[in-house]
Amino acid sequence: MDNQIQDYQNIGTEVQSQEVILQKTYSLLAWSFLPCAAGAFAGLMFNPLASIGNKWIVLGLFFAFFYGMNFMIEKNRYNNTGVTLLMVFTFGMGIMLSPLLGYALGGHSNGASLVGIAALMTAGIFFTMAQLARSSKINSNALGKFLMTGGIILMIGVVANIFLQLPVLSLTISGVFVFFSSLMIMWQVRVILEGGEDSHISAALSIFISVYNLFSSLLHLLLAFAGNDD
Repeated sequence: MDNQIQDYQNIGTEVQSQEVILQKTYSLLAWSFLPCAAGAFAGLMFNPLASIGNKWIVLGLFFAFFYGMNFMIEKNRYNNTGVTLLMVFTFGMGIMLSPLLGYALGGHSNGASLVGIAALMTAGIFFTMAQLARSSKINSNALGKFLMTGGIILMIGVVANIFLQLPVLSLTISGVFVFFSSLMIMWQVRVILEGGEDSHISAALSIFISVYNLFSSLLHLLLAFAGNDD
């Protein structure tokens, strides 16, 4: 009987611990959007990517920055250095987002509205998927395998489109990214709740990337189908 009581207490403690990690993840995620917004603003004001000129150099710098920072953050996923690196990463990702925002704001009469709509849709999808992760009976292992396969296919499509530059393929990739990123958010929250993630820094990084991809993909689709050129 005592063993059963102790088991129940351990289960309760574990659940509470995962709730704490999830709350810390949400808090850090919210803070991470501040440097991202600052980076986007700085990119719009100074346009550092345009000064480089060569798109292949920009692309190489993006991949080096993205994967290099991900590696460094994961190496410091249990200390404050990881938090600092996450803020640097989100600032850089904001700069990388500035060309799309500049195209929306400068090339479309309704660009500001579309940016706002994309942001609201992103927030709505995020909260919906986070709630579904709590309330739905999800086989996280099966979903994780599905997302891994989908991620590989998406990366092949992204690389192919870098060379092909086909508008239809680009829009298709954006549409798939909306679906993929939404499922990623639900899966990542579920993994935290199930005890599969013990670092709020790593969790915030993963969810930030999903939200970032979701927003940029939604904005790309809105510009294609609802944008009015000046």
